[in-house]
Amino acid sequence: MRELPLAVPGEHPLAGTLTLPDGPLPAPAVVLAAGSGPVDRDSDHPRARFGVTRALAHALAGAGLASYRYDKRGVGGSPGDWRRAGFTDNVDDLARVVTAVADRPEVDADRLLLAGHSEGALLSAAVAARGAHVAGLVLLAMSASPGEELLRWQARQIAPTLPAPVRLLLRVLRTDLEKKVAANHVRIKATTTDVARIGGARVNARWTREFMAHDPSADLRRVRVPVLAITGGKDLQVPADDLDRIAATAAGPVEVRRVPDLTHTLRRQSGPPSMSRYKAELREPVDPEVLALVTGWARRVTG
Repeated sequence: MRELPLAVPGEHPLAGTLTLPDGPLPAPAVVLAAGSGPVDRDSDHPRARFGVTRALAHALAGAGLASYRYDKRGVGGSPGDWRRAGFTDNVDDLARVVTAVADRPEVDADRLLLAGHSEGALLSAAVAARGAHVAGLVLLAMSASPGEELLRWQARQIAPTLPAPVRLLLRVLRTDLEKKVAANHVRIKATTTDVARIGGARVNARWTREFMAHDPSADLRRVRVPVLAITGGKDLQVPADDLDRIAATAAGPVEVRRVPDLTHTLRRQSGPPSMSRYKAELREPVDPEVLALVTGWARRVTG
């Protein structure tokens, strides 16, 4: 395996890594898109090292496939301010990445796949729906629900898993987490700036407005290439039942896998699911079954 730095030019240049397998070139390749927020090419956040795209890149190289992963705007080696990038900006950036990778001599452009985790899966579906020349999609922990509906679902799932002192405080303050989230949505919808202060915190208001309005089903209906969709049975950020919506909506052949005990981090968690246990599980590697499912499917689709 070899890893080469590769920048995608443009008004908003993106820094990234092209990972090449040992073996003949040009090779089939996968463009990897990470999740939401200020995450770098490896899917690492300042407060949590997810490492999803790095693990995928190395697993794919071992299976004979090249890959490219990149730092989002304002993260790592990519200039800019991530709080000012909208959801549609992120789609545009991924589309530029696909074009740049397809032009590389090390890559077989006719055997190019897209793989995304969380927001990266939504971006991948949106780029494919635009008609990008890709041979297939891997959608890891992707929601098929409209963004605003998903955020309220997340609040309902997360509230019971909060630490006992936090739950007690919410009861004392008579605070309903889902209603509080909905009230924040109303405030964000009223904003017109890229960045706004909501509840004392600076948030990416434009991204949130666009995300809430985004319905992934509209993109899935235009996806005609093969799809592999994987979601964990203990995902608190994406409904695992949305796998059925993906299978029913995408226009091309779809393979879905609901992995027991898998959380949104793509690691396993025993007992009742809780986001408070993310820190401990992130010390473990990305689930090997997920990596095997992705690499095996990618090899079959690219021949």
